[in-house]
Amino acid sequence: MKQTADIGLIGLAVMGQNLVLNMNDNGYAVAVFNRTVSKVDEFLGDAAKGRATIFGAHSIEEFAGLLKRPRKVMLMVKAGEVVDQFIEQVLPFLEPGDVIIDGGNSHYPDSTRRTRYLKEKGILFIGTGVSGGEEGARRGPSIMPGGNP
Repeated sequence: MKQTADIGLIGLAVMGQNLVLNMNDNGYAVAVFNRTVSKVDEFLGDAAKGRATIFGAHSIEEFAGLLKRPRKVMLMVKAGEVVDQFIEQVLPFLEPGDVIIDGGNSHYPDSTRRTRYLKEKGILFIGTGVSGGEEGARRGPSIMPGGNP
């Protein structure tokens, strides 16, 4: 697998899709993955159609393999347990210095816990609130990051 993507995003609901398109519009190559893998193909064939620098992955391993180092993985999944599940799924494919960004507006004690947990593994963690809805995600969201400096 060629490491071609500047950043990867997991979670292709409305906000995730629009953030991917926004990042891509601003010159970033983006890898995408979704738990329901068919959504990856739907996104690539519809909203992302014709975009040569959006890469779909059908497994977490393939997704991580598409990312330039240090890897930057943004999670746009439901806050709570799902975030922890995806962190555990992606961890085996990360190495010290890589970054996980949780864009799902998680409760701050969860973000604090994840920051400490991942720091022990050499992974940087940023809990990030993303606000502005579908249009904000597409044209310019309000992004409120916190976590490992």
